[in-house]
Amino acid sequence: MLSITIKYFSELTVPELYDLLRLRSEVFVVEQDCVYQDVDNKDQKALHVLGYEGDTLVAYTRLFKPGDYFEQASIGRVVVVANRRKHKYGYQIMENSFEAISEYFNEKTIKISAQCYLQQFYNNLGFKEIGESYLEDGIPHIAMLRN
Repeated sequence: MLSITIKYFSELTVPELYDLLRLRSEVFVVEQDCVYQDVDNKDQKALHVLGYEGDTLVAYTRLFKPGDYFEQASIGRVVVVANRRKHKYGYQIMENSFEAISEYFNEKTIKISAQCYLQQFYNNLGFKEIGESYLEDGIPHIAMLRN
């Protein structure tokens, strides 16, 4: 079971920021072998959901209120460290993200840009595909919506 911390960018400590950037880099840049600009000046607008196992950050998402990324509320940078995925932490961090969007933004509808290979994971969480797939940073993605 994850211990969840939710903070706006200005509330993050330096170690928390370092840990979340390290985790995102570990998975999105190194594991997925994708060279892209992760530090994209969007973190400052986001609400950050950090999932800890003890003192170690093992899961993370960033949330946007409507209009800050998409017209709808949005979840991005969904990540779980590889050796912890077997614990279904992806589902837990997403459920916590849904609750945070409801609590902080008073929203229910969520749009995401999902990596295509994770479509079934997002379908299991109530997301439906909208439109055709597209390349984002050289990786096939699809827009998905959850009401």
